[in-house]
Amino acid sequence: MPSPLALLPDFLLIALGFVLCRRTSLDRRVWEGVERLVYWLLFPVLLFTSIARSPLQGTQTFAVAAAGMATVAIGIALASAVRLAPGVDARLHASGAQTVFRFNSYIALAMSERLGGAAGVATMALVIAVTVPLCNVAAVWPLARHGGHSYLRELARNPLILSTVGGLLANLAGVRFPDAIGTALQRLGVAALPLGLMAVGAGLQLGRLAAAPRLAAAFLALRHVAMPMVALAFAAALGLGATPRAIVVLFAALPTSAASYVLAARMGGDGPFVAGLVTVSTVLAMVGIPLWLAIAAATGG
Repeated sequence: MPSPLALLPDFLLIALGFVLCRRTSLDRRVWEGVERLVYWLLFPVLLFTSIARSPLQGTQTFAVAAAGMATVAIGIALASAVRLAPGVDARLHASGAQTVFRFNSYIALAMSERLGGAAGVATMALVIAVTVPLCNVAAVWPLARHGGHSYLRELARNPLILSTVGGLLANLAGVRFPDAIGTALQRLGVAALPLGLMAVGAGLQLGRLAAAPRLAAAFLALRHVAMPMVALAFAAALGLGATPRAIVVLFAALPTSAASYVLAARMGGDGPFVAGLVTVSTVLAMVGIPLWLAIAAATGG
């Protein structure tokens, strides 16, 4: 079972970005460029290569993908419902709602290998492939509506959606890159995680969560309590075996995506509010992932 310390390196990278931005010459102007690099190139390359190279078949993978899609759909509905509560700030809701249903795919792929080896990675890659487009469509919609952007144009140019679709098409077509190109793409993707997490830290203003503490608490409770409970219910309903069930629950218990901050910042949302949510989510996941996996093992029958 993964240790609570498994996510500590990611939290340390966030802290490093915070310190570098405030205590060195690498100030906000530098990190704004890093944010653009991560959003438009590094994150998309990592998604593309992960999906394009992973075998999308295996025992119960269809059921696992269905459980992942259903869990995300419930998360989107719950996050949207929060907007109906009295006194909710529209801009903060549009910025932070995505943190309920988006997920850190890099941690997902790393930890799924510990749960199920190569088969676990392939299963998680399929879940990522089918849920990333849905997550990004749901994340872009409120930000586009609030910021006055064209929704269809934002979707058509969203690099995460394009890279996911491209990765699926490349996988289905059996595309294989020459070694030099494949290695270059892999190295670009590897750079996404540390730079993305440090960019989150550079934009961090935990005090910004104080602007809407109840809204922040609602988003975090949905992300780290409601979503894993929903995943457990779907896993039980579909009769998933031990490893597929663990993959589904791991997926639901992941910390929210570091790209949530980048998307909010790029589309005129409240980046610092989302950065705080991402950081707290990462801390909660350090404890939550082992706990929910233990519950999944104990209730699996």
